[in-house]
Amino acid sequence: MRFIVLTGTSGAGKATAFNFFEDIGYRAVDNVPPRLLPELARSCQLEELDKVLAVVDSRAGESVRQLPAMLDEVEKQGIKAEMLFLDASDDALIRRFKETRRPHPIFRTSAGSVLDAIQAERRLMSDILARADKSIDTSNMSPLDLRNELSGIAGSGGGPGLSITIVSFGFKHGIPIDADLIFDVRFLINPHYVPALKPLTGLSPEVAHYIHRDPLTEPFLKKLVDFVDFTLPQYAREGKAYLTIGIGCTGGRHRSVTIAEVLAASLRGEGFRVSVFHRDTDRDRGNNDQLSVINDQLSITETPRSERRPKPLK
Repeated sequence: MRFIVLTGTSGAGKATAFNFFEDIGYRAVDNVPPRLLPELARSCQLEELDKVLAVVDSRAGESVRQLPAMLDEVEKQGIKAEMLFLDASDDALIRRFKETRRPHPIFRTSAGSVLDAIQAERRLMSDILARADKSIDTSNMSPLDLRNELSGIAGSGGGPGLSITIVSFGFKHGIPIDADLIFDVRFLINPHYVPALKPLTGLSPEVAHYIHRDPLTEPFLKKLVDFVDFTLPQYAREGKAYLTIGIGCTGGRHRSVTIAEVLAASLRGEGFRVSVFHRDTDRDRGNNDQLSVINDQLSITETPRSERRPKPLK
């Protein structure tokens, strides 16, 4: 039986995740008091269920602190319990509560603002986050993005047990907080400076071809794949069930996207369960900041790397 405990901060997407797991055939139980987890797991095992999801969160109040101990009790019964923690930035959580107009579950009049309630919940859940097998930052995810991410976790296959998520991102938008490994590809040739390629993303063949023409790309990819191939068995040996790899460039639209797709294809070829999430491809296209205004006035073409210099601004 696969027994997943879903938890996390309020507003981070647990309802979307609950519906997803229920839709794909899990016996999903919401708002479970922590002390009932061992009994729930035992009952589901007796029913010979193969997929179970239990949601335990701050709606349980102070008793949610018992969750790590109750997971230990579940595992004493010979049932492996996986904990999935959903989180988001304070700004994202505040925005979502304002949009839905639902009260925060631990909001108290004396607590002050919604932000105060969010921060109080983070303190309440801090030990639980440290115990999580997998955490997902949903700050910049749509419901569809989250379901795609969860599909990689829920999927099963005959390959290695480690489930891998590869996230492409732009450093100027911040590093994914749930990434276990971060690789910086800003040293590669940048399609942003080619007018015909700038509006495209790293998913387009034209951009991928341009990036692969950089003499540094293939050596880097070889070293990247070799490094990841070396580390994955070590993570699996230590019992890690999920691994998130971040690939970053400046804006997260071109280089990081292409490299993430190449790495994902390589790992899938080895039998790993891999999902890919391109976090920043739909972000601003560079028209809202001073740097993009300058870049639009530069004339940079496919010149040798040593000669690649912008023309003076007029």
